[in-house]
Amino acid sequence: MLDIAYLRSKRGELIEALRKRGYDVSIVDKLVELDERRRKLVKEGDDLRKLRNEKSEEVARIKKSGGDASELIAELKKVSRRIKELEEEQKRVEAEFRELWLQIPNIPHESVPVGKDETENVVVRYEGEKPEFSFEPKPHWDIGEALGIIDFKTAGKMSGSRFFILKGYGALLERALINFFLDINTREHGYFEVMPPVLVKEEAAYASGHLPKFREEMYYIDEDGLFLVPTAEMALANLHRDQILDESILPLNYVAYTPCFRREAGSYGKDVRGMIRVHQFNKVELFKYTKPENSYKELENMLENVGHILKLLKLPYRVVQLCSGDLGFAASVTYDFEVWAPGLGRWLEVSSVSNTEDFQARRANVRFRRKSTGKLEFVHTLNGSGLATPRVFIAILENYQQEDGSVVIPEVLRPYMGIDVIKA
Repeated sequence: MLDIAYLRSKRGELIEALRKRGYDVSIVDKLVELDERRRKLVKEGDDLRKLRNEKSEEVARIKKSGGDASELIAELKKVSRRIKELEEEQKRVEAEFRELWLQIPNIPHESVPVGKDETENVVVRYEGEKPEFSFEPKPHWDIGEALGIIDFKTAGKMSGSRFFILKGYGALLERALINFFLDINTREHGYFEVMPPVLVKEEAAYASGHLPKFREEMYYIDEDGLFLVPTAEMALANLHRDQILDESILPLNYVAYTPCFRREAGSYGKDVRGMIRVHQFNKVELFKYTKPENSYKELENMLENVGHILKLLKLPYRVVQLCSGDLGFAASVTYDFEVWAPGLGRWLEVSSVSNTEDFQARRANVRFRRKSTGKLEFVHTLNGSGLATPRVFIAILENYQQEDGSVVIPEVLRPYMGIDVIKA
């Protein structure tokens, strides 16, 4: 959620930001109208409450002197009825304003390139060399099925499309990746591990910025009023909701593993084969709470953390800065990490690293107190995948595949798996 100053004193910046993101700017006029209406209602209500207090004192004086205050009492009743009407109208206007205000995305950082969609994202750098093969590289679904480690057919019978079953060394590889990601991020990168619930209340989804925009993308359990998390970010953004943090403990660096659930609404017919776009997957998430002046330094640290893991796995990857039109709702700036999948002949996103500045903190009401001034300020929050497993799994199968159909295990994962090669 943005500072209300963007509506009252920095409206031009807000309109320009919405244009860059491709949003309809007419929503700003409606918000201004509601904000002005709300302030008028508050002023009229305050004026009438002041008048009521004065008239009540006057009634008390008249009664004390034995006079007739019936006319004044009747006037007071009218004032009280009007105050009640104003309060009800104010609640209605405030609810309408909040509903619209929560639909306003974050302001893009000045470094974000202006563009309409993903075709205008900017590649920042490439790391590693694409493997060369003396044979035609296969896609992961052919490799996995031939090795007996991925079963799409049974998963389809069991759960429908966009699900898969990992078996034997496939399940072991998945577990190895999760443990490897957690170990590197806790032991080498200094993150504190938590294991949050994967079901959260609606207010938690609003606090993280996933509602109202992404309601159709999430699984909802109506009987309990709970959402299945599409990412651990949703839970981690609520760890300190409505808290005032001590400045000395910042930054707070968290890492969490959770299964994640996404409906993939609107992606009909896109990436339906294989493990690219699925309804359930595993992910290790990184999350930071930091002071505003340090958040971009912490963004660089998070980018280094993600890149370090991909380098250890010796997977070729590239870093892409998202343009304004492709930027996530809560993000001020985002960098994607994409690994090369030679069997598919394309780059696959495995991590998005974002600085949301104070956007999530305002929704979740997470603040800290400055020691130097005693003032309360909103923290900045950052999030990033460290990493999501399915596409890393894909990249390992496709980059490390051998002509005989076997797959060599990356050296850093061998202690977790106890083998060097997966064979049929």
